[in-house]
Amino acid sequence: MAYRVAPLTKLIEQFERLPGIGKKSAQRLALYVLDLPKQEAEAFANAIIEAKEKIRKCAVCCNLTDEELCPVCANAARDKSTHEFNAVYHVLHGCISPMDGIGPEQLCVKELLARINAGGVNEVIMATNPTVEGEATAMYLSRLIKPLGVKVTRLAYGIPVGGDLEYADEVTLKRALDGRSEL
Repeated sequence: MAYRVAPLTKLIEQFERLPGIGKKSAQRLALYVLDLPKQEAEAFANAIIEAKEKIRKCAVCCNLTDEELCPVCANAARDKSTHEFNAVYHVLHGCISPMDGIGPEQLCVKELLARINAGGVNEVIMATNPTVEGEATAMYLSRLIKPLGVKVTRLAYGIPVGGDLEYADEVTLKRALDGRSEL
């Protein structure tokens, strides 16, 4: 289905720029948005603009937040020195993937190393997805971190190989944390 209406073509092209969205999906999304009542379309557009303006990376862990610090880093009760589940974390925002043009420079690696060099870190638990890219990222980071005298461990494989962490339930994550091993 080819459209020659300039605003519609532009909208389709913008949806196509989203990861995982092909031409057909972009067309469906564009047509869906066009069918929204004007107020809902404006609310949708405003939500995108507001998110873009207000959301940033936490100054400590690089997680997404609308404050200077995310709720985890702002919580004084979190244990910053032990390897317990109540500890703090760091978000890389992806994995090394040369095929996709993603190297360590595109991830929050330098921020992680700065946190480790600042002291107080006894262990880094690698919680990357159990994929080729996740394993490569974990091994790369391990080689950078071990010389700093910090213990580096990996989540156990309670999470299925090829699965994403975001789909794991609490029990699976707990077992994966309990069964982690040193890299």
